[in-house]
Amino acid sequence: MTETKLNLIAGSWTVGVDEIENRNPSDLSDLVGMFAQASSDQLDATLDQAKIAQAEWAAYGIERKYNVLMAIGNEMMARAEELGTLLSREEGKPLAEGKGEVYRAGQFFTYYAAETLRQIGENADSVREGIEIDVRREAVGTVAIISPWNFPTATASWKIAPALCYGNAVVWKPANATPASAVALTEIIERQDIPKGLFSLVMGAGREIGQRLVESSKVDAISFTGSVPVGKGIASAAIQNLTKVQMEMGSKNALAVMDDADIDLAVSLALGGAFGGTGQKCTASSRLVVHSAVHDEFVSKLVAGAKAMKVGHALEAGTQIGPVVTEQQLNENLAYVDLGKSEGAELLCGGQRLEMPHQGYYMNPGIFIGTTNDMRINREEMFAPLAAVIKVSGYDEALSVVNDTNFGLTSGIVTKSLARANHFRRNAQTGCVMVNLPTAGTDYHVPFGGRGDSSYGPREQGKAAAEFYTTVKTAYISSGSPF
Repeated sequence: MTETKLNLIAGSWTVGVDEIENRNPSDLSDLVGMFAQASSDQLDATLDQAKIAQAEWAAYGIERKYNVLMAIGNEMMARAEELGTLLSREEGKPLAEGKGEVYRAGQFFTYYAAETLRQIGENADSVREGIEIDVRREAVGTVAIISPWNFPTATASWKIAPALCYGNAVVWKPANATPASAVALTEIIERQDIPKGLFSLVMGAGREIGQRLVESSKVDAISFTGSVPVGKGIASAAIQNLTKVQMEMGSKNALAVMDDADIDLAVSLALGGAFGGTGQKCTASSRLVVHSAVHDEFVSKLVAGAKAMKVGHALEAGTQIGPVVTEQQLNENLAYVDLGKSEGAELLCGGQRLEMPHQGYYMNPGIFIGTTNDMRINREEMFAPLAAVIKVSGYDEALSVVNDTNFGLTSGIVTKSLARANHFRRNAQTGCVMVNLPTAGTDYHVPFGGRGDSSYGPREQGKAAAEFYTTVKTAYISSGSPF
């Protein structure tokens, strides 16, 4: 019998009302585990305890908090191979990416450990004589974190670490597609010197547990990463309680390749950006906007590179593209292949389900050409190993196409011209801009987020996280007469 992994409810590991099985998308015969599903009553109980625990945690000294966050981060980095293997086994990303994700997640905790010691307020003189002003940040309270399956450890960590750093309690609902990584991280956090119930894990379906969580008046802030429709639903529910929200949602990132680009570099950036993580990244470059002067050479080398990429079991050496995460996701990907063809795009390679030695959700990377920016494959986030090439006549048209989207997370340009690079950096309407770099890949110590339908609310990561996880208090102090 496989032991069912439990939820952490009000400080205790607790059985659920139901359970789900989690299978390896690289090999469906491999059962990763069974995972409990929380009830709405359990959610209410853990929210009640979180409020009590948060007040106690907020009163901890800053060095005590520092020690907790450093211990979490150091353990994650020390166990990156073990936990990265588990992550790749359940999510399907190549092993090197799984290990790298866990190690980076540990760095979020060590970064915010240091931030606990840097929470320095401001002071000012009042316009009124004899009064001084003290401005400082305090915890929001109880934070609900709803994280996705594509970066099950990293995305959760860049939310959990600052939430704890700034004195909040956390109730975490991870994606049901990747529960094993959630339990592993929770086990590390739960062992630390924290109040009972400060951190909770509530696994369950989004339409049930997730919806109840965002509707709760016991939640003071919600940090969400996922799709635009779900994000809009969360915002609608949250406004009923005036709950603070932060959301990172969809994207349709573009990489512009100019006529003066190093073509080999451009191809390398496009392959990594479009197909890394099986295209299941919010920062993936699914639109490749290419100058007509280099279009044919770029496409020829891009197709050759895509065909050479090794699709395989996530844990096998040499795998560059693992399986997609679920059968539903695979079917949606294949539907976009059919859609692209029906819109008149030409599929030069890939876009097919693959039969492999292990039964899993495999497909090879696909490249469309002859596309226009008004096609649905260039308007909608596919979250697939699919990229569409859009031919443009020059830089001005390229910039216009890059900006012609409802989204605005990342964009990139490949050029040798400093003038073009600077103009693009200033005029690309995205939250992150990459010059001669892939659209995917960001650092943990600087702000992350987008514009339009990509993001809503304060930025994530770095010092910018304080805007969401804290609230400002301004105190006026009269010292009275000095005589």
